[in-house]
Order: sequence, then structure tokens, then C-alpha cells
Amino acid sequence: MEYVKANVQVPLQYLSSGQFKSDKPWSHSQRNIDSYELIIGLNKTVFIQEDDDQYSIGPGDVLLLYPDRTHRGYEMSEEGVSFYWVHFLCPEVPEYLNEQQLVDNFFKVKTNPQAPGVKNAIYIPKNSQHIEIQRVQILFHQLLHIAHSRSFISSSSNYVLTSLLIELSEQTFQQLDQTGIKKHGDQNLVHMLEWIRLHAAEDFSVSAIAEMFNYNKEYLTRYFKRKTGMNIQQYIHSVKLSLAKHLLTSTRMSIKEITLEIGMEDEKYFMKLFKNHENLTPSEYRKAYWIIHLNSH
Repeated sequence: MEYVKANVQVPLQYLSSGQFKSDKPWSHSQRNIDSYELIIGLNKTVFIQEDDDQYSIGPGDVLLLYPDRTHRGYEMSEEGVSFYWVHFLCPEVPEYLNEQQLVDNFFKVKTNPQAPGVKNAIYIPKNSQHIEIQRVQILFHQLLHIAHSRSFISSSSNYVLTSLLIELSEQTFQQLDQTGIKKHGDQNLVHMLEWIRLHAAEDFSVSAIAEMFNYNKEYLTRYFKRKTGMNIQQYIHSVKLSLAKHLLTSTRMSIKEITLEIGMEDEKYFMKLFKNHENLTPSEYRKAYWIIHLNSH
């Protein structure tokens, strides 16, 4: 399986789109184009070959065709075959990832979504089966409506297209989180992340985690950083601070009580850590939340 990693800090560029339906047996003509084409199967099966690789796209399946490749049908589709299609360009040159590289990016997104290299990135599968088609259909209908109407904002189609691809990227990570991760040798890391999340309220050290998961502390530090792009102690702090923010906005616990509740003893150290991460003290954060909360009603 291959994936396209694209930067969407600037939206991708929409070119054209539509829904194809044939009232007779049909096969895709041979062509070579300079844009990406996303195909989403709706009814029956489409048979498309890209260079030497053959793909069959049934209802709920997705195929991303690459630019500057030869595309053609390799088998006749039945009468009534139907699919969505959209052509687009990437403003920046995208990366092509294999499944293990996607897993590596997944862990980085899971632990530190603001890290360089994963921030503002989406991951589009080359060929994916059984997507949640209802959510995709809603966005595609919006795309068709915007693209074929006289929109006053010329870039509207770019943003709706990018939203559609973000949805496919989210579904890719959701599937990976639920099942795909088991196919790779990172089960220990999955368990470790979950253990840290579940025990965020306890006082524990990196050495204790290393011992629990049968790692040398120095090796664990290097391994965690390589897999997630984040220092393990930083990750522990981020999980504890996430719990602290929840307590600040959902309870009237004092700062001292919250410090103890997240498994820390030094209130001053907690306040300094919080300020470094949030650019606000815990009290300022709580006050800002309540002001926003009150103003929203």
C-alpha cells in the first residue's frame, strides 16, 4: 500500500470534477495527464490500469491516479457502472510513503501533531477499500455544487476539495489506529502510549516505564524519539498537562490540588511547565476558559 503525504497549509488546487455513469458496458480510454485524479466507486466495478499496476474499484473504494502515468481500462465494466472523479494539483511536491512510513508518521501525529513534518499534512491512500462513503458523499456533493455554481470566492472549490481529502486522511488514520497497527512491530509503543495516558494521574519516571516494558532507559529514549519525533519525558508532560487543563476547566480544584492530582508534587514546577506549554499560567488559563465559556452563551 502506498500513500501520498501532502501539505495543506495552502489548500490543494481544484481543477475539475463530476459523477460518471455509463448506460452500457464501458472501459476507460488510454490517456496520460499532468494532474492527480481521485476516483470513488459508487456502483459496479471500475477496472483501471496505471502503467503496469491494475486496480478494481468497487462501491466505497478509492483510487488515486498519479500524474504523468499511463492510465487505461484493462477490462470492461458492466452497464450502470458509476463513480465520482476529481482532478487536482498539489502546490508543493508531495511525498510518497509506504505503509511502515505511514505508521511512523501516525505515531508522530498521535504524540505531537504540531511537530515539524506532520503539522498541516494529510495522508491520501493510493487505493483504499470500504471507506465511510456517506461522509465522503456529503463533501463531494458540496464540491460539485460549489464548482458548478457562480461562487463569489474563486478559491472555494480548493477548500472544499481539501476538506474532502482531509476526510479521507482522517479515515486512513482511524483504520490504522483500530486494526492496521497490529501488522507492524510497534505493539509495545502502542501499549506504552496507552499506559501513559491511563496512568497520567500517577507519579512515574522514564526509568520506571523502561523497566516495565523491558527496555534500557537510554535505548527507550532514543527509540521513542525516533518513532514519535518527541522526547518521552515531553510526551509524559503533555499528557499530564492535558489532564490538568481538563481539571482546570471542569472543577474548582486549587492549583495545589491539581498538581497532586496529575502525579506531581512541586506546585511551582507544575506552574512553570504549564506556562512554558500554554503561554498562560494555570490561573490565567482557567480565567480565559470561563470568559470564553460565558461569552458563548
